[in-house]
Amino acid sequence: MDLDERFLRRALQLAERGRGHTHPNPLVGAVVVKGGRVVGEGFHPRAGLPHAEVCALEEAGPEARGATVYVTLEPCNHLGRTPPCSLALLQAGVARVVVAARDPNPVAAGGLERLKGAGVQVEAGLLEEEARLQNEVFFTVQRKGSPFVLLKMALTLDGRAAAPGGDARWISSPESRRVAHAYRQWLPALLVGVGTVLQDDPHLTVRDPDFRPFPHMLEPPPLRDPWKVVLDTEARTPPTARLFRPGPRGEAPKVLILAGAGAPKDRLKALEAAGAEVAELPREGGRVSLERALAFLLERGLDGVLVEGGPKVAGALVERGLVDKYALFLAPKLLGEGRGALEGLAVEKVAEAKGLRLARVERLGGDLWLEAYPEG
Repeated sequence: MDLDERFLRRALQLAERGRGHTHPNPLVGAVVVKGGRVVGEGFHPRAGLPHAEVCALEEAGPEARGATVYVTLEPCNHLGRTPPCSLALLQAGVARVVVAARDPNPVAAGGLERLKGAGVQVEAGLLEEEARLQNEVFFTVQRKGSPFVLLKMALTLDGRAAAPGGDARWISSPESRRVAHAYRQWLPALLVGVGTVLQDDPHLTVRDPDFRPFPHMLEPPPLRDPWKVVLDTEARTPPTARLFRPGPRGEAPKVLILAGAGAPKDRLKALEAAGAEVAELPREGGRVSLERALAFLLERGLDGVLVEGGPKVAGALVERGLVDKYALFLAPKLLGEGRGALEGLAVEKVAEAKGLRLARVERLGGDLWLEAYPEG
């Protein structure tokens, strides 16, 4: 491993310290190197706070002059909540900037051109694929203009998501559930259907996560609970549901009920009294419009959605092509009769099946853990 790769990998590791806290901003890490030694490190901790380059430059101080800066994403070139990082690098007098991935946001891009025009040596593309994967939420949102959707499902080997009566506890192993909690830490919104709330009464919090989905993570970020989002056309969520209780770290719950236009007003008021935020959204086919729900979440800055809803929600999302990534935990169990993984999705021929590209196949606590992306 040459020095450029070594220091850029360190920047990727630093970026992980912000996982779950930077939305809708990307994860970014930066390392300042002079004379072959690290003189400054930084990461972006939260939207509205200084970016990784600024944090690293502050730590480096005067040593930044004439140094090389390694950063996982192209330095921003616009004035947003904070000044442009490209300007901070120029003011610090750095000699060289090595970037893993270009910024896909046209508003913020152009930092490398600005630096190069001022005489700074710039390079881009080293470890680009790893940097893009680390920020797949950010890159997906920039590409398609809607939230990144990760569909997580625990299934038996015969494809059942629950027993005939709806019982699904626990199909997957404790080890698989810990990984699922890492997904909850990663994405800012956790979405379920009201049927899941009524059947399971879940907490929807982050507890004891296993961060192995994120290969560059050396030290876990501070834990936090996601927004708990319920698709609830008729506002049937009980105000006494467990999702309204404080989280394991004493956090006040963040609950968002997405009801259909015209839902009973008394139920909406009861949910607001319980502490929920309520939004009435257009209906489609008698249910809350999924496209409008996702657009609403993005407007709120919730750019990534982990879906743990039941087969109806899962089937509707897959049928509409709204899933960007799948996380499947296949348990070595057989249920025979029971609820299938995807309800409402039906194709006439095998040739018309929705194809997936496998990105991960691992054994996990006796289960088979798969990550996959839609083909095409």
